[in-house]
Amino acid sequence: MSDQPVTERRNFYGRVHGKTLRASQKGYLAEDLGKVRLQGVSVEDNPGRVPLNTAGLFGGRPLWLEVGFGGGEHLVHMAARYQEVGIIGCEPFVNGVAMLLGKIRAAGVENLAIHPGDVRDLFDVLPAASVAKCFLNYPDPWPKARHHRRRFVTQGYLGALARVMAPGAEFRVATDIPDYVRQTLEEVPGAGFDLVAQAGAGGAWEDWLSTRYEQKALREGRSPHYLTFRRKG
Repeated sequence: MSDQPVTERRNFYGRVHGKTLRASQKGYLAEDLGKVRLQGVSVEDNPGRVPLNTAGLFGGRPLWLEVGFGGGEHLVHMAARYQEVGIIGCEPFVNGVAMLLGKIRAAGVENLAIHPGDVRDLFDVLPAASVAKCFLNYPDPWPKARHHRRRFVTQGYLGALARVMAPGAEFRVATDIPDYVRQTLEEVPGAGFDLVAQAGAGGAWEDWLSTRYEQKALREGRSPHYLTFRRKG
C-alpha cells in the first residue's frame, strides 16, 4: 500500500489548448510524446498513488524539475548543459508540449521526461526529498486579486513542493510581475525555504537562458526579477 495521501478532486484553471497546432507539431505529439512521457503520474494510470521509482528513472542521476516549461527552451537548454542530471518538465498546455518536443528532436537530448498535466498530480507520486533543483520561470501571474490564490506561490503548491525537495535543494523563480515577487517573498519562506538571493534585470543566474516570455516582457517594458531559495535542512 502507498503511504501517499488520497488525492482529492481538483479544479484546474490554466489553459490546456491554444492556437491550432501545425502539422509538424501534431506529428511530434503522435510520434514523440509517448517516448518521454512520465508514466504512473495520473490518477487513471496510478490510482493507488504509488511513488515513482525516481532513482531508476535516469539511472540514479540527480533529479531536477521545471514547473510550467512554456515553450521548452529553458528545459532543453538545461538538459543539454547538464547531462549528468535528469530533468522532469511539467506543462499542461498542449501547444507548449508540442513546441518542446520539436526542440528535443533538434537538440537530441535524452535526459528529460515530461508530465503533460497538472503538477499537483506529479507531486502526489514523487518520493519525499527526491528533487535536487526546481525552476519556476514566468508562471501565470493571475493578476486579479481574487485569483492570487491560484498562483503557484501559495501554500497548497509550496507545501507539496517542499515535501519533494531534498534538504539544501535550490528553488529558482523568475517573473516580471512585481506583485508576484511580493507574494513569492511572503509565501515561499513559510513553506520551509530560505531566501538566498534576489536580483533584477541583469542579475540572472550564470546558466540562465532567456525565454520567449522574458523577451516579450522586455519588449513591453517590464523588468525581470530573479529569486533563489534553498530548502531548509
